[in-house]
Amino acid sequence: MDYGGGNYSTTSYGAQGGMTGGGFMGGSQGGSSSQQNAGKGTLSKDTLRPCTIKQVLDAAQPHPDADFKIDDVEVQQLTFVGQIRNISTQTTNITYKLDDGTGTVEVKQWIDAEATNALGMGDTAKPPSSGLVENEWARVWGRLKAFNNRRHVGAHVIRPITDKMEITYHLLEATYVHLYFTKGPLEPAGAKGAGAAGMNGQMDGTYGDSDMGMGAGKLSRLSATAKRVFQCLKESPQNNEGLHVQNIAASTKIPVTEVMKAGDELLADSLIFTTVDDATWALLEF
Repeated sequence: MDYGGGNYSTTSYGAQGGMTGGGFMGGSQGGSSSQQNAGKGTLSKDTLRPCTIKQVLDAAQPHPDADFKIDDVEVQQLTFVGQIRNISTQTTNITYKLDDGTGTVEVKQWIDAEATNALGMGDTAKPPSSGLVENEWARVWGRLKAFNNRRHVGAHVIRPITDKMEITYHLLEATYVHLYFTKGPLEPAGAKGAGAAGMNGQMDGTYGDSDMGMGAGKLSRLSATAKRVFQCLKESPQNNEGLHVQNIAASTKIPVTEVMKAGDELLADSLIFTTVDDATWALLEF
């Protein structure tokens, strides 16, 4: 997907809407060449927008007939992830309550019984909710709607998430797009460093490696306990979920309360991030 600031790489998670299908027909996002030239507002509105549930709930709508806006940009198609808290099955639709840690929202998927019968599948057909169970994670593609002052998302597609890394990827993607629209596009890689190299003979370290730049600068300001916790996260064997506070405390012989304080320091400086819960952390690598 291209947000106007250069090519945007895709992944195997299918979150890129019209580029890889993602619940939409391949041409539904691009349109004809005349549509592509219709103007920036139309293009941004028809783009599939990755977001968090809080952004869905906070989306602005100037009046009931207006399009919703996130970061002051019109949106129609949304994609987000969430843990299924409740499933309510009706004759005509299935309602899911999803929670991604930033908020909860209802997602409705309508059941087209006539289409199912027309295909001759009858009672043997898999229901739209196949593979979706409570307390598991799912990805949604759909439209934000409002009825009687209550918001919900009408799902085009909702599917279970089998690779938990997709959750982290989506939240990072939503953050990237939010920052693009609120802070502007990133400068070309090395643009700042090249200028500093010409003047000082070295990179300025804005995006430096582990021995230079932002990461090293932040580490130097940390307390001794926070540095020990950071080192433990860096050197201890772990899976993609990182380490739990209890494991860090046991490994470093530091009381849990002190580990939590150190974690707050590291989180505040964006050196670590929470994974499966608030007490499980992993390094945020630069």
